[in-house]
Amino acid sequence: MTASVWIPRRAFLQKSTAATCAIAAAPGLLRASTAEQELHVAVVGVNGMGWSDLSQVGSHKKVKFVGFCDIDTNRFDQVDKNFPGVKHFADYRQMLSELGDKVDAVIVSTPDHMHAPAAMMAMGMGKHIYCQKPLTHTVWESRQMRLLAEKKNLTTQMGNQIHSAKEYRLGVRLIHDGAIGKVKEVHSWVGVQGRQYCNRTDRPESASVPSNIQWDLWLGAAPERPFAPEVYHPFKWRDWQDFGSGAMGDFGCHILDPVFGALLLTAPKSIVADNAGTSKEVWPGPETITYVFPGTKYTAGSEIQIVWRDGGLKPPRQLGQLPEGVELPAGGSLFIGEVGTMVLPHVGMPTLYEANKPKTLSIPDINGTNHWHDWVDAVIAGKKTTDGFEYAGPLSETVQLGNIAARLPGKVLQWDAANLKIAGDPQAPALLTKTYRKGFEVPAVS
Repeated sequence: MTASVWIPRRAFLQKSTAATCAIAAAPGLLRASTAEQELHVAVVGVNGMGWSDLSQVGSHKKVKFVGFCDIDTNRFDQVDKNFPGVKHFADYRQMLSELGDKVDAVIVSTPDHMHAPAAMMAMGMGKHIYCQKPLTHTVWESRQMRLLAEKKNLTTQMGNQIHSAKEYRLGVRLIHDGAIGKVKEVHSWVGVQGRQYCNRTDRPESASVPSNIQWDLWLGAAPERPFAPEVYHPFKWRDWQDFGSGAMGDFGCHILDPVFGALLLTAPKSIVADNAGTSKEVWPGPETITYVFPGTKYTAGSEIQIVWRDGGLKPPRQLGQLPEGVELPAGGSLFIGEVGTMVLPHVGMPTLYEANKPKTLSIPDINGTNHWHDWVDAVIAGKKTTDGFEYAGPLSETVQLGNIAARLPGKVLQWDAANLKIAGDPQAPALLTKTYRKGFEVPAVS
């Protein structure tokens, strides 16, 4: 086609991803045909990380917002000021059904428990997805998200934006370049912990629901419970097992991302957790979660141990043979290699050490990219991203497997990724998924 031939915007975008392989030999043709395309985006969750995501996506010159959804009417002021004239919705189901083919892509930036219900409905309608981390609330949901994105051939991206930052990209590159030799083990950590967000372990007294909040829609897929102010909405939900994923869910998809990318990890073989105690309501306090993965071409052995710590726990500094006076950062990863170690802060430039002294090495010139614009560009071009659900799905599965282990401390769990089965404790299989309230179910992908 030439620039003078008009194709309806929606019809083109539906075809563009499927056509990628067929026109791979002529990428210029694809770019020419999309030069004037406009991407119509709807958003589920418009404040907090929702605002961060949509403001970045909205700064792309080819994006036009067509729908904003939030269960709290007090949270539209910022989007209305910056992107006026976009219709408001409280229920994502109504928004997607009403807008239909007027939507090309959807941003999902809700509490964890509503990622999969909203994203799966949108993907089922053929919408490309940008979804906040952790990708989902359960292991089973992560698998369904990946399978549906693949089945529909959609362009997807997880919202762990540091994936595209130069610091993490450089850390991955250094491991691939053999800067510390093959990696023997990795220790990752973050200072925050479960129970830190709401600072309680039991349910509070109920209260009347404010007129600006649609509490039933906020609960969504989760079991019913009374509203309470300053406990769940808008941020403290992270601590509650029904809604969030604790410190592991908050930071695991960030900090473990360059570990996955550097070592080309896929799925762990086993997981075991140790923590200061948990309950059926909230995630545990300080914890250590130990994974064993199959080895890769970047590991020193046929297996590699990856250890996660949170709540102020850090690996012993002597593991990395760090020089006197060098302290580990508040969060990050310590890669222990055959000929040195690498400290990769969250977020900061990697530092190399060898035998208790800094290691001198020629550092490649690596630039970061705009994570949100990468997704928009990929959707328009009919391409995939480096952080699509084919990558982000297994990473999120690993994070949520850690949370299953956290609920069963001391039990060594064996993971059969190919068959989506877990062993080691009779309670473990049920924790791979959950029960959904009627109207918010997540369907299995056949």
